[in-house]
Amino acid sequence: MHDRPDTPAPILELRGATVRFRVRRGFLDTGPRERTALDGVDLRLGRGESVGVVGESGSGKSTLARAALRLIPLTAGRTLLDGVDVTGMPESRLRPLRRRVQMVFQDPGGSLDPRMSAADIVAEPLLAHGVETRRAARERARRLLERCGLPGASAARRPHEFSGGQRQRIAIARAIALEPAALVCDEPTSALDVSVQARILDLLEELRRERGLAMLFISHDIAVVERLCERAVVMRAGRIVEGGATGELLGSPTQAYTRELIAAAPRMPVER
Repeated sequence: MHDRPDTPAPILELRGATVRFRVRRGFLDTGPRERTALDGVDLRLGRGESVGVVGESGSGKSTLARAALRLIPLTAGRTLLDGVDVTGMPESRLRPLRRRVQMVFQDPGGSLDPRMSAADIVAEPLLAHGVETRRAARERARRLLERCGLPGASAARRPHEFSGGQRQRIAIARAIALEPAALVCDEPTSALDVSVQARILDLLEELRRERGLAMLFISHDIAVVERLCERAVVMRAGRIVEGGATGELLGSPTQAYTRELIAAAPRMPVER
C-alpha cells in the first residue's frame, strides 16, 4: 500500500510484519520448532485515527501491539514510525522516535515500579528524555495525575495503595507525559470490572479528543471497539482476515469467522 505524495505518512505502519518464536520441544515431541504468531500483517494507523484490533485469545493481537513498538523483533517485514523505517534501527537512534508512540499495557500493576510513588512513575519518562528538570517533572506529573482523575494528594502514594482502575490511570498519565502522537492500548480494561472499565474508556476517549491522539486499541471485546474505534480489523491465527470502517465491518461482515465472533459477543453499549 503506497500513499499519494500529498498524503501525510501514517504515524505507525506495519508492512508484511511476521513474528516467529522458537518452541522448546520435549524429548518425544516431533512438532514444529517454530510458531508463527504474526503472519505477513499490513496495518496502518493514521494521525488522529482510532483503529481497533479484535480476535480470540491467541490470535496475535498482543504480538502485533508489541511488534508495532519494536518491543519484540520482526522475523520479516517492516515497521515504520512517522514514515521512518525503524525495523533494524539501533536503539540509540530509535529512542527519540519512541516518544511519538507510547503503550498502555493490560496489567497496570506489572508496568509500574512498586518502589516508586505515582508522581515519580509519571515523571520518569520526562527525566529519562531530558524534557524537564526533576522539580518541573514532578509538578507536571501531579497535573497529569489530576487530569487522569487522581487527586493531587495521591501523588506520593505507591502503586499497591491504589485500586486496579487507579493504577491504570497512573499508567495512562505516564503514557501521555511525553505528549505522544499515538497510544497503543493492549487490552487496558480487560482486568477491570464493568463500571471501572467504562470510566477508563471515558478517560481514553476524552484524552484522544483533547490531544488529537491516534489510538491502536487491542481488545477481545467487540462492544469496546465499536464504541471507541472508527476502523477495525479482525485477527485470526496471526493474520488479518477482515477490516474496514467499524460500523460496516460489524454490521455486514464478509468472513464467517467475523460473523462467529460477533454472534458470540454481547452486542450492548458499554456502560457509562
